Amino acid sequence: MKKNILLVVNPISGDIDKTELIDTVAAFTAVKNRNFNLYETQGAGDILNIKKIFHELNPERIIIAGGDGTIKMVGEALEHDDVIFGILPAGSANGLATDLDLPNTTEDCLDIIFKDKFIELDMVVINGKKSLHLSDIGLNAELIKNYENGTIRGKLGYVIQAISTFIDREEPFRALIEVNEMRIECEARMIVMANSQKYGTGVVINPAGVINDGKFELIILKNLDLFVLGQIISGTTVVEPENVEIISTDYAKITTNRPVNFQIDGEYCGTETVLTVGMSPSKMKITVA
Repeated sequence: MKKNILLVVNPISGDIDKTELIDTVAAFTAVKNRNFNLYETQGAGDILNIKKIFHELNPERIIIAGGDGTIKMVGEALEHDDVIFGILPAGSANGLATDLDLPNTTEDCLDIIFKDKFIELDMVVINGKKSLHLSDIGLNAELIKNYENGTIRGKLGYVIQAISTFIDREEPFRALIEVNEMRIECEARMIVMANSQKYGTGVVINPAGVINDGKFELIILKNLDLFVLGQIISGTTVVEPENVEIISTDYAKITTNRPVNFQIDGEYCGTETVLTVGMSPSKMKITVA
């Protein structure tokens, strides 16, 4: 009996049409003598739908075509199931794919997906929500909020919103960080909770990050000028602000003096004053080269 392959596609991620991608995956699956199955995300009810389809099909592989948010959603839906995932970068934010050094073409990614080499990726839990890649509070989350509310997509949209966000930025917030039996009080523009090294642009924000070591890093950016923000957007170099502190841990609590913008894996999540961050016992198997 042929084994099943399930392709989960976010049809609006990256603001690009996915028809050609779907056709390519279907043809590749046929060559591999597998049954092709498609699920297009709808924005509501996706987690329950994916769980239902998974248990009906019992697929050999689940291929995810979308950005970091789509990968996170599918991983969260099936965190208690034993399945191997493959990634086709197709979103506005492809930070996880960048961190995993995945190819840029669909065909090259499919070659990797149908092989048996994979890593078991850590899942970080922030206020009960899963994060696979990079989450933060502060200026970058404010930028993501403004980008989501804007009308121009792509890198140009990010640049326009970055300049606007920087000009209209709020004052630094004060934070109490309880971590590794320490209490750290600081003033910051941004605090990153990093399970990996790079933003989707390729810029390294967490040089010491390892995505399967059972820990995450807190990166406290105390000074964040327009030049550094530009580095994050353009991916031109490693971010090396003068005043940055990096702490590796498996648990932290962050309390701020006022509500601060917050994002998980490229998706804006509102404002928060308290973040509780820990590691999930679940891991996500993802194919790699």
